[in-house]
Amino acid sequence: MAMELSDANLQTLTEYLKKTLDPDPTIRRPAEKFLESVEGNQNYPLLLLTLLEKSQDNVIKVCASVTFKNYIKRNWRIVEDEPNKICEADRVAIKANIVHLMLSSPEQIQKQLSDAISIIGREDFPQKWPDLLTEMVNRFQSGDFHVINGVLRTAHSCLKGIDSNELWTEIKLVLDAFATIELCSTHANDASALRILFSSLILISKLFYSLNFQDLPEFFEDNMETWMNNFHTLLTLDNKLLQTDDEEEAGLLELLKSQICDNAALYAQKYDEEFQRYLPRFVTAIWNLLVTTGQEVKYDLLVSNAIQFLASVCERPHYKNLFEDQNTLTSICEKVIVPNMEFRAADEEAFEDNSEEYIRRDLEGSDIDTRRRAACDLVRGLCKFFEGPVTGIFSGYVNSMLQEYAKNPSVNWKHKDAAIYLVTSLASKAQTQKHGITQANELVNLTEFFVNHILPDLKSANVNEFPVLKADGIKYIMIFRNQVPKEHLLVSIPLLINHLQAESIVVHTYAAHALERLFTMRGPNNATLFTAAEIAPFVEILLTNLFKALTLPGSSENEYIMKAIMRSFSLLQEAIIPYIPTLITQLTQKLLAVSKNPSKPHFNHYMFEAICLSIRITCKANPAAVVNFEEALFLVFTEILQNDVQEFIPYVFQVMSLLLETHKNDIPSSYMALFPHLLQPVLWERTGNIPALVRLLQAFLERGSNTIASAAADKIPGLLGVFQKLIASKANDHQGFYLLNSIIEHMPPESVDQYRKQIFILLFQRLQNSKTTKFIKSFLVFINLYCIKYGALALQEIFDGIQPKMFGMVLEKIIIPEIQKVSGNVEKKICAVGITKLLTECPPMMDTEYTKLWVSTKQRVSLQYLQGYLQAASVTLL
Repeated sequence: MAMELSDANLQTLTEYLKKTLDPDPTIRRPAEKFLESVEGNQNYPLLLLTLLEKSQDNVIKVCASVTFKNYIKRNWRIVEDEPNKICEADRVAIKANIVHLMLSSPEQIQKQLSDAISIIGREDFPQKWPDLLTEMVNRFQSGDFHVINGVLRTAHSCLKGIDSNELWTEIKLVLDAFATIELCSTHANDASALRILFSSLILISKLFYSLNFQDLPEFFEDNMETWMNNFHTLLTLDNKLLQTDDEEEAGLLELLKSQICDNAALYAQKYDEEFQRYLPRFVTAIWNLLVTTGQEVKYDLLVSNAIQFLASVCERPHYKNLFEDQNTLTSICEKVIVPNMEFRAADEEAFEDNSEEYIRRDLEGSDIDTRRRAACDLVRGLCKFFEGPVTGIFSGYVNSMLQEYAKNPSVNWKHKDAAIYLVTSLASKAQTQKHGITQANELVNLTEFFVNHILPDLKSANVNEFPVLKADGIKYIMIFRNQVPKEHLLVSIPLLINHLQAESIVVHTYAAHALERLFTMRGPNNATLFTAAEIAPFVEILLTNLFKALTLPGSSENEYIMKAIMRSFSLLQEAIIPYIPTLITQLTQKLLAVSKNPSKPHFNHYMFEAICLSIRITCKANPAAVVNFEEALFLVFTEILQNDVQEFIPYVFQVMSLLLETHKNDIPSSYMALFPHLLQPVLWERTGNIPALVRLLQAFLERGSNTIASAAADKIPGLLGVFQKLIASKANDHQGFYLLNSIIEHMPPESVDQYRKQIFILLFQRLQNSKTTKFIKSFLVFINLYCIKYGALALQEIFDGIQPKMFGMVLEKIIIPEIQKVSGNVEKKICAVGITKLLTECPPMMDTEYTKLWVSTKQRVSLQYLQGYLQAASVTLL
């Protein structure tokens, strides 16, 4: 269906875009639903582009540009077996107009359209969009730096990961743009001109990095002198007009120098032989930058990139002579590392007022651009060749800092914070998110430091005193959990539980995360390091404090706390059963609250995991308890389904599958009332629903096949219609086979008799049109399951009933050559039993033209091979 490019439609679109900005969800959500419902119509993207070009309202223009970018992000990629979401005419029109529109738009809109071009370029460039670069290069010659910056920004996004030698022939003009440096001198007193020129230089420097990232293009190698001289000049350049009073936001000068440090680090790491003669002057220039740059936040990216450059250099064997002098090491430690490990006022402010960002940087490893992270990497780099001297130098600093702290803890607590961070940096040789530190510096006594300096802080009765040091101590436990002996970790567990009550979001989040990490640790025989019996004394206070922590300000949807709840359930198992009635009530209330506006996908995932664990653990001990869970959850589930909360619907189906699988007898009527609705095509259009829906239908078939056959026989064609839809898709055909296998395994044979031949015809059509390894493996499991269920003769008859001698063709072309590709123990068992039945229970295999195939099948799929299959599946072939 096409939408007209009319004023009326533009006005309608404007009104709905305005409503999507409304904070009231009752206004915003219907507007979002409307836009979602019309985005499949022809001309919809062209209406958006027309709106952002012609609207007089700047807010609507920006909103249209963001909506357009997100539309492209969702729909541009053509997925095999799925309908094309954007018609070809719209695709052609978008590509014909978007570059011009992007380059003539204000910067805020230009960035959105540049992102959209990048998304399209990743899919279509160069094969389906051969003139993209030509058009951009032509625009590059305009001399208008607003246009040039748009070209550079787009080129930088589009060219990532594409062979730079091939592309550089198209974009050599970028080098000429380095004449911009001379323009910087010409316009040295014109602030607005300098801002545009330096924006160009930043983009050129970023483009340099992208094009050199995978290998060193010949063009750059031939012109290295020019590039390096210019980079060095810019690194040492200063201009008062570009300096800013803002202490937070990096200015153009800082951003440019940061990128140049990145470029120099790239060359030092990857092209050290070619870069060797330029290295000393970059080391000098970057060292001078580091010792003259202040502590303000706006310099953080520059300082961290500059330190990362030194870190990348000091790790290279043939540069180690630059660092081996004791005075040089001392100077680096004193002037670069220690000052950049200090906990600044800005860090304290983030700790208190922007805890989510602080945690993301400090805990999740996204602190790649922080001073502390860079200083830590430099310590690690220096320790590669100079571990003894560096450890000696820093030991002195650590002792000095701890002494200063001891003199007046309330004033000097930042000294201890720096000492802990220094010890962590010094001791950490190798680290992973999953296991913490995997390789430590043997010159650092981690257990002694833990006992003397970490435990005392955590044992303090006041969990709200010195929150930064509490967070440091908890993080120390997390990081060095594999180095600190188990008995000390066990002592720390009640202390961590206690800190779940801390007012600081960072402290109680770290406490939850530390408990979760400890509960996943593995001991001998891959069992959990801590047993349920060892944690049993703390069960009540652990569960109480975890759920109380969710009520603390700022943590109502704290994913670390919910993950710790889930992990505690998993570790404690039966020990949580007495508390389940209270816990499931709290989880249900939380589910109802977050379903109003789901915004934290990880939190939601762990919440549903915790609900599932509650059901499994309780119903394993008492299957009748399933009714209590249904009473607690079904009202909330009904609300989620009625309000079409898309994020939660797959989870609801998964939990319902689990509840239904727990029933031992017939399906309750409440479930059967839902069954027809599960077959509605609209549910299956969302790919995220498919695995959960298939599992739920499998649960229906397993528990209530007789009820379906008698009370809902008219729904069987709908069930097979779902199978037909899934089997046609390469992405979801395995889900179609899961459903089909359940139908064959559980439905009474007479209820599907009339459909069997059509099922096989559909499978053969798919085999003929699109034969994939995944499909063949699933097909083999299905026909062997069919053979087990209905007999080898029935399998041969249904094949030959579709086409004479088809059974022989399937044996010869599919079963014999492909059977050994089947993987999975259950699947192998099904195939082994099925093949055995074919060899022993199919008379036509013995006395017709199929006899030679019997011999071939026996030779290719030998009894020894079948024995191996069955042993893998814990079955003995007699």
